[in-house]
Amino acid sequence: MLTGPMSQEVLRQQGLIYGGLILIGVYMVEPFLTAPSLDASATISILAFAVAIPLLAALVMVNRQEAFRGRRTPSVMVTVAQAVAQSAAFVGIVAGFWHITWVAGVTFLVAGLVAVGIHSAGSWRLEETPGADVQGSGPRLG
Repeated sequence: MLTGPMSQEVLRQQGLIYGGLILIGVYMVEPFLTAPSLDASATISILAFAVAIPLLAALVMVNRQEAFRGRRTPSVMVTVAQAVAQSAAFVGIVAGFWHITWVAGVTFLVAGLVAVGIHSAGSWRLEETPGADVQGSGPRLG
């Protein structure tokens, strides 16, 4: 269970992620609205964002309530919505890039998976380092 400043930071990060994914989804779907026909990758992108955008919007609202209350919700439904919304947005982005060229789709897919690994490793290392949150006790930056 996250408490204190770490809980606040997680809420800030989640809000940024949700808002960013909504913005990306809107920008990626917009050109398809006037397209005379859609290929398979464009259709997948549209359907994925049709799932992701409403869920992400609901998660933004929950996130604001969590920030106001100073605690995270224990709701399993919210946890499932987070996984579904973020996964659907990722699929929508990959399919949108794939629509442009399959190389871009594969590149985004691989880069996205590497980025998740980097974020996980970096966060884990920060949390396991004793005293890293105490000023002057962690490694020097720069």
